[in-house]
Amino acid sequence: MRRVGVLVGALVGAAVLFAPASTVASPPDAVTFMLDWFPNPDHVPLYTAVGLGYFRQAGLNVRLEVPANADDPLKLVAVGRADVGVNYEPSVIMARAQTLPVKSVGVLIGQPLTTVMFLKSSGIRTPKDLVGRRVGFAVTGYEDALLEQIVHSDGAAESNLRMINVGFDLVPALLTHKVDAVVGAYRNVERIQIEEQGQPVGMFEPERYGVPEFYELVLISSDRQIASRPGALRRFVGAVARGIAFTQAHPDEAFQQYVRLNPSLNDAFNRASFRATLPTYARAQAQSRARWEAFVRWMTAHKVISASVPADDLFVNLQP
Repeated sequence: MRRVGVLVGALVGAAVLFAPASTVASPPDAVTFMLDWFPNPDHVPLYTAVGLGYFRQAGLNVRLEVPANADDPLKLVAVGRADVGVNYEPSVIMARAQTLPVKSVGVLIGQPLTTVMFLKSSGIRTPKDLVGRRVGFAVTGYEDALLEQIVHSDGAAESNLRMINVGFDLVPALLTHKVDAVVGAYRNVERIQIEEQGQPVGMFEPERYGVPEFYELVLISSDRQIASRPGALRRFVGAVARGIAFTQAHPDEAFQQYVRLNPSLNDAFNRASFRATLPTYARAQAQSRARWEAFVRWMTAHKVISASVPADDLFVNLQP
């Protein structure tokens, strides 16, 4: 549940005011917007919306912030220190199960990106081959359940898994053979990093092994913001949707907006990661109740959360 290893040269905790003065008659609505991690190709549509003035045209003065810690967006949005944040559907469910007052108001990445990843040279071919192997992880609870589901779906006993906490050093752990596989690696990030080292990569994608489809990255806001500023949030989501649509229609131009605002990120890794991410950007902002409910049921059944959470507590559709 994090975005790691993505980019050298980003300033942790930096906050940059990107929106120029609005041309509307009334003062623009100020919105503090926190990313989920360092700027990376997941965020290309957001920087496109900034660079092309979509937020400004929506009457918004958006302050884009980079978190000092991956847990910050949920916590700071919940207490009103940030108005909107980028986060993950599973994290929203777990946070709400712990009574944190946050909801998803829009979608950035519309499908899972996380995987169980391994080097093809390891001899692993099917999930059964993970039995008795060393599997690295970073986040306990959710990632354990993901791995157990994948292995169980292949007819193996998940109790035989050897779990090793490697923190967020998933790529080094694989390349140095500290572990045989890792859970939580992203098909558009760690896969690219490993392949750049000349190592063929294998992946087990959770949605192929009985894990319900989920939104990898969503836009979150607090119950208080949703109740008091629905119009501003609706315009915010609309501007993000415009950024996504432009990125899908004009990927080269969108990537140039991203590197214009992040000059140090114009490298081979970011270009390859962006190409891998492009098909996964959300196609619509109308979130599916059935999708949220199915993932809640799965998390409850796997004891990731102790009790079910109503879908109405997890998301709200704000599109016009």
